[in-house]
Amino acid sequence: MLLTCGLDEEELVSRLAGAVCSGRRTLRSLGELTGEDLIEALEDEYGDHPTEAALRLGRDGDRVFAVMYGGWQDEFGSLASVSRGGAHVFHLEFEEENGKPVPPWFHYFHDERLLCGFNLHLDHSWGSAGVDGDPEVAPQVERLLGEAGLPDENLPAEDAHRTSLQVVERHFGLSLPRSRVLEEPLPSVVLEIA
Repeated sequence: MLLTCGLDEEELVSRLAGAVCSGRRTLRSLGELTGEDLIEALEDEYGDHPTEAALRLGRDGDRVFAVMYGGWQDEFGSLASVSRGGAHVFHLEFEEENGKPVPPWFHYFHDERLLCGFNLHLDHSWGSAGVDGDPEVAPQVERLLGEAGLPDENLPAEDAHRTSLQVVERHFGLSLPRSRVLEEPLPSVVLEIA
């Protein structure tokens, strides 16, 4: 999921289409769909394991968000470029379909720079156990995580994940209407090979 400040829905989709690694993409609107409807539409058109990336888009006040579906993990490189021109981009990444135990990740980009990024389990799996990024922002987030009792090797990964999210939400003032994001139909697009 991406949450942005400083971009409208059209600009966010345009920048995401430009951040695709494997060639040019065209955007095709799928109408307003729930997450389940979008997954079903992707599978109907592209098979059980679609490689095309699809997005559901919404707005909450001055923030625009995109929920990513399909093969987005393979399609996008760094999303730092989406934050050009002063946009703030917060990326919460889950790979639920991956058969490997990939931890969720959080990244915060601004002006094409990573300000803060870390594995929400705060363990040594899949890279660093610490917070990477800007020398002013990353240590501050790492300190707040420490004050919340993280990392804790004896804490179940789900609890570390939940605590990390709470720290991020409080520190950056992030929140979205959960039921709307997860359950309501939202404008949806697929990024198809041009």
